[in-house]
Amino acid sequence: MDLLIFGTCNSILLALIATGFSLTFGISGVANFAYGAIYVCGGLFVWALISKAGFPYLASIVISIITMGLFGYALYWVFLFRLRGLVLNEVIATFSGGMAILQLLRYLGFHGYEYALPPFMEGSIEIGGVGIELQRFFMIGIGAALVLFLYFFTHHTRLGLAFRGMSQDERTAITLGIDSDKTAALALAFGSSLATVASITILPLGIIDIDRGFDALIFALAVGMVGGLESVPGVIIASFILGFSQQFVAVFFGSAYTMVVFLSAIIFVLAVKPAGILGKFKELEERV
Repeated sequence: MDLLIFGTCNSILLALIATGFSLTFGISGVANFAYGAIYVCGGLFVWALISKAGFPYLASIVISIITMGLFGYALYWVFLFRLRGLVLNEVIATFSGGMAILQLLRYLGFHGYEYALPPFMEGSIEIGGVGIELQRFFMIGIGAALVLFLYFFTHHTRLGLAFRGMSQDERTAITLGIDSDKTAALALAFGSSLATVASITILPLGIIDIDRGFDALIFALAVGMVGGLESVPGVIIASFILGFSQQFVAVFFGSAYTMVVFLSAIIFVLAVKPAGILGKFKELEERV
């Protein structure tokens, strides 16, 4: 029962974290390695608005989501616009920026038990002899709502259709009048907002720790590479594979070994099927 319940919760958690990263890469081709820093900053910004500015919780969430989205939009135009297409430079720029932000937050003293978000649902219930926080049920609900929202957004809105066109064939999308750079910037903004939604949903289960940014980046990379970085359905499938694998290792071998699951998954997928479960088959093209 532990494996079933917490495996499902872990899977939803991983899907929430990885969706924004995967969506950004699938549309713009940019691997945003500042994703973990954005994840932490989104949660800290909500905490600051509540604790220091006295804003209501819901208003703080809305402001944080919009602010992090604007940050992602600015990140593209300030740092990535001139590096577009230079994959290694994009990775170095975003990774360096993300690490600088996290280390700055650590230097400024943003660590400790005082930095925590209140849960949306307090208390717990018992299922099959297993106690579960109500916040985890809220997280599952947000995960399901996010999947439905993304489906509606990408199939029934003008911007969503532009995103799909860019992800399927950028050159053809450009010939149809879609601005590649503007769409890529909006994709980065959208991914940053999704990272904030994930942090606001997940961080109430613990404290806002700087190390959560490193974990979020590793989780997003592992899930994206297993499922296919440009495939949201692949990310969801990979989230359940890795979520249950993580819980299995925690139950039978100890929680200290759970990170091995993600690192091993990255190595295995790179060796066997670099495109991921539902990723586009580009291996032959890349080698030629």
